[in-house]
Amino acid sequence: MPKLYLLLGVSLIAAGIIIGLTSSPGGGYYQTGTASWYGPNFQGNPTANGEVFDMNELTAAHKSLPFNTRVKVVDLSSGNEVVVRINDRGPFIKGRIIDLSRRAAEKLGIIDSGTAKVGLKIVKWGD
Repeated sequence: MPKLYLLLGVSLIAAGIIIGLTSSPGGGYYQTGTASWYGPNFQGNPTANGEVFDMNELTAAHKSLPFNTRVKVVDLSSGNEVVVRINDRGPFIKGRIIDLSRRAAEKLGIIDSGTAKVGLKIVKWGD
């Protein structure tokens, strides 16, 4: 009987670890917070992964996600969404979680406002 309880306990702990490693906080989002965008002033400059920044590509900067991770960015107010590839680091303004290229910001509909409350979902992990 004690072996059965031990086995049950180990199984429950293992299940909890697996759930903790695979779940996302906040309604299935990996992360929620404020998105902003960057464009003309950075056009042609190198990104953190060595690529040349092109504001017309669907790319973004994130502080810690691996390069080449594909992320679905969802505007929590409008429901608009866009999938971007992480190729840069940032944003470096407190409270912001992702910096989108101009094209990604256009698709999300935030060019004029400049920022939006968003949720991030991992589509495919990168390098």
